[in-house]
Amino acid sequence: MLGTNAYSRYGYLAGTDDQRLDDLNRALQETSIDAVWCIRGGYGAIRLLDRVDYAAIARRPKIFIGFSDITALLNAITRQTGVVTFHAPVARAAMPQFSRCHFERVLATPEAPGRLGRLPDPAEVLVPQENRIVTLRPGTAEGPLAGGNLTLLHCLIGTPYFPELDGAILFLEDAGEDLYSVDRMLAHLRLTGALRQLAGVAIGRFTELERATGDGALGLDEVLATYLDPLGIPVAYGFPIGHIESQWTLPLGVRARLDAGAGELELLEPAVA
Repeated sequence: MLGTNAYSRYGYLAGTDDQRLDDLNRALQETSIDAVWCIRGGYGAIRLLDRVDYAAIARRPKIFIGFSDITALLNAITRQTGVVTFHAPVARAAMPQFSRCHFERVLATPEAPGRLGRLPDPAEVLVPQENRIVTLRPGTAEGPLAGGNLTLLHCLIGTPYFPELDGAILFLEDAGEDLYSVDRMLAHLRLTGALRQLAGVAIGRFTELERATGDGALGLDEVLATYLDPLGIPVAYGFPIGHIESQWTLPLGVRARLDAGAGELELLEPAVA
């Protein structure tokens, strides 16, 4: 079933706020619908948060799937209702086998999915960089998963839709941002105190990252270390999370175990009943 306004346009938005909200709330309210799968990200979800029918999904929990801009809705629903939401590929294109395998493991089986798979190293590469997971601080941690797109999480600071991060394993990703912008958002998160009680951090991919050149230029690893290493908790980056074809499906609110030294993430609870 496709939303009535799925093909609507309003400037740079996929329809007016009222049109998009009508489709969303109808899907949350309709008892014959078991899952809501967002077609794409982009921008605009944050404009809807104060008028979403959270009571409807709390009364009858259903699967809610998406990533990128949908981070705003995922975190708002989970924070307002306690219902698990799913950071996963959107519905606009066919999934590669790696993504489909994890999608089905998490969403189609009422069992703890266990340890998530890793993407293979490129063939015939002596020192592979692609698909490499790098440990910033070793150790293991357990806690509920929280996170998503860094830019959208940053926009939720100070609202009732920002996730509860105390004791959580935070995962982050982003696309098309300048490195200084990533730096600034992490600095703001630190200043708010949001990072103080994290259990661990799993950094995904920061694709199309714009890095300044010239003397004194920093790398993403140096920026991440600036804000995450002083926390004294397990941290690794390079996980298959974000704006990439092959990615994990991560259930927000489900307990997980991060082994930063081994570069592994394990889901300890079922995400669906």
